[in-house]
Amino acid sequence: MTSVDTAWLPPAERFDFWQELVARQASTARIRSPHVDDFTASARVIDLGTIRLGVWRYPSLEFTRPAHLIDSGDPELYQLALPLSGSGVVTQQRREGPLDPSAFTLVDTVRPHGSRLRPDGATAGAVETLTVLVPHRALPLAPHRLTGLFAADIPARTGMGALLAAFLRRIVAHPEQYAAADAPHLDRITLDLVAGTLAGRLDVERDLPVDIRVTGLRTRVTAFVRQHLADPELSPAAVAAAHHLSLRSLHRLFEGTGTTVGGLIRAGRLERAARELADPRLGRLSVAQVAARCGFAHPAHFSRAFRAAYGLSPGEHRERAARG
Repeated sequence: MTSVDTAWLPPAERFDFWQELVARQASTARIRSPHVDDFTASARVIDLGTIRLGVWRYPSLEFTRPAHLIDSGDPELYQLALPLSGSGVVTQQRREGPLDPSAFTLVDTVRPHGSRLRPDGATAGAVETLTVLVPHRALPLAPHRLTGLFAADIPARTGMGALLAAFLRRIVAHPEQYAAADAPHLDRITLDLVAGTLAGRLDVERDLPVDIRVTGLRTRVTAFVRQHLADPELSPAAVAAAHHLSLRSLHRLFEGTGTTVGGLIRAGRLERAARELADPRLGRLSVAQVAARCGFAHPAHFSRAFRAAYGLSPGEHRERAARG
């Protein structure tokens, strides 16, 4: 991961440094801002291999990439952007679309485009944007179809877009939890989720390769499990029914992944219980109450499963956490 912050530079050098950083990590552009004299901004860039993620925090600005700044040797990239705060507009192909945290927006970096962003009242004068750079060649979707999505809103709170947004937020919020060896796996999942999100917006999911559709379905199942861990009735059969799958098809979906749906449910409940037992704000709850909150119907079964997973009882785990 590359992390930079203009606060370390003299105020007079910050804006020029930021323009050079954007050109190096994304594309050459003309940037204008009323904060040129003291441009306080930061960026985190995570290179997964094919995909490059970025989180950019900056004051209000106008970004323009006109035709004369686009060179035939520039890398052919699509940029999918999700404002995490702030609002504005994006333009490409004579189309203008909104920029806000409810939706992704797509642009082709080798075609003229632009955007304007300003902070909202809750971000202390800063805008924050999450970006995904994807090579043209990596997306299994016809380029002529994608032109219809340029500067259009792609919902980030429902469907595949919500799964993609949640997955990206987890990576950029805590990149330290992943080893370097995880990058190819994260790269593949991100690419499949991007493809699935765009295909869903175009209503051409059936045109995607089978492996990408499988990844999307597996991700939806995993998200469903996480959302329903507290339900004691959650089981592989319930998960299969919720996704209109046979139990055999559900099990086949996770073949070769090193886990099962039952394993996801059990591990998810235990991880949640471990967090809640260590949370001093929940100290008033008994171990049995925490177990019930996490979907365990029988305290004795919970205690056995917890000890098998963590090597100590739930009570011992709570005491150890209280001691720091």
